[in-house]
Amino acid sequence: MSMMVRLGLWWSSLLITFTLLFQQLRFCSSWSVQTPVPPLPILPLPTYSQIKWQQREIIMFLHFGVNTFTDREWGTGQENPAIFNPTGLNTTQWATVAADAGISLMILTAKHHDGFCLWPSKYTDHSVISSPWQGGKGDVVQDFVNAATAQGIDVGIYLSPWDRHDPRYGNDLLYNQYYLAQLQELLKKYQNVREIWFDGAKGPKAKNMSYYFSDWFSMVKELQSSINIFSDAGPDVRWVGEETGSAGYTCWSTINRTALSIGNPNLTRYLSRGDPKGKDWVPAECDISIRPGWFWHKSESPKKLSVLLDVYYNSVGRNCVLLLNVPPNKTGLITDVDAQRLKEFKSAINTIFHHNLAEDGSIKVSSQRMGFGAENMVDSDHLWSYWAPEDDGGEKEHWIEIWAREGNLLRFNVIAIQEAIGLGQRIKRHEIYVDGKLMVEATTVGYKRLHRLYEGEVHARVVRITITQTRALPLISSIGLYFDPFWHSKFTVT
Repeated sequence: MSMMVRLGLWWSSLLITFTLLFQQLRFCSSWSVQTPVPPLPILPLPTYSQIKWQQREIIMFLHFGVNTFTDREWGTGQENPAIFNPTGLNTTQWATVAADAGISLMILTAKHHDGFCLWPSKYTDHSVISSPWQGGKGDVVQDFVNAATAQGIDVGIYLSPWDRHDPRYGNDLLYNQYYLAQLQELLKKYQNVREIWFDGAKGPKAKNMSYYFSDWFSMVKELQSSINIFSDAGPDVRWVGEETGSAGYTCWSTINRTALSIGNPNLTRYLSRGDPKGKDWVPAECDISIRPGWFWHKSESPKKLSVLLDVYYNSVGRNCVLLLNVPPNKTGLITDVDAQRLKEFKSAINTIFHHNLAEDGSIKVSSQRMGFGAENMVDSDHLWSYWAPEDDGGEKEHWIEIWAREGNLLRFNVIAIQEAIGLGQRIKRHEIYVDGKLMVEATTVGYKRLHRLYEGEVHARVVRITITQTRALPLISSIGLYFDPFWHSKFTVT
């Protein structure tokens, strides 16, 4: 081979080597400036429908039926359908009341324990068909769906498993066939149902009955896959275990569904608290009525605003959704006094949380992951924008400090924390210090944790949130300091 050929090959080889080296350096350089990636999630995770449900915070229940006219809470099943005659029924008024209260989901008792159906079911005549209302041609459920949809409000349905009227109740095969038939009828006729309610409520003398819950749940998902199914055992939303509107001070959205059963009275504590080792994401719903009873009774009045605010802090403020029952009266309207109390409730919440005082201060953190800084905790995205500390293998405490501006003090009595639940629930324990004084020792956070300071109003220079125990790297989507003027005690930290 000639000298010229060898020299040409050498230069070609050198050129290829430099080209490859340049490309490798360019790749490394571009890799080093890529957008920072988020931390890994920790399982289990919520579904899209569960996240949307959680963001509603407050939803409405409407108990309406023959009990409204008999002054009962549980009907006997022997009521004459002729008593159902709400001459002024106006579901548009229901939806307007809900919209004015900021409600985005309303759930109607399509059938309660008495077995009377608020829609013209083809499987029974114990329904509006046999009532004088609209000459037996009315459909409360359809009117309800139409009115809610017109207001931009989503709908849900309660179909009581316990049926004190139908003679098939007590025969497992025949009654489950009947129940499934009505379930299919409802979900085929009324579209875009967002939550369906199942429970295990029944009287001590009720006939023995095995409900085919697995069949029911499968049918629901087949007919409308975006529905959240509520029951003692989920699968999408769980009962909190009591009807006081209050969750456990510790409340995990995670739980083991294999440990749950519908109608089991021994699971109250487990339902209320959840399980940090749970394999399923099944967040809790807190149900309570605005009145002492679930159905309307002339002798009853709505709860005081202060009571409703307590309920809000103990439900929404403990990682739950509040299901507030507001029963229509005999005329078919939500009473003015109930509607007014709902407006006051909504107005009070807006007053408390309209301004986040943390936005007026400066925020310091123990550390931060590149691209996930402290500023994310005071923006408008409380789900996918979050602060993440550096990954230290779980060896250090992580903290956030909110400092007043020079020459000013922070005046507040409520502290709010939210986790980025789209990547899992993580925080097991946290503490809050105000000017160095320990004010709060608490456990879970989840979607939202609200601490109302029982010492009352605080004037301070710095608030420190210390996360002392977690399942994984804590991801905080929001922090807030608020002043609740409805919380009357006074105290100043010096």
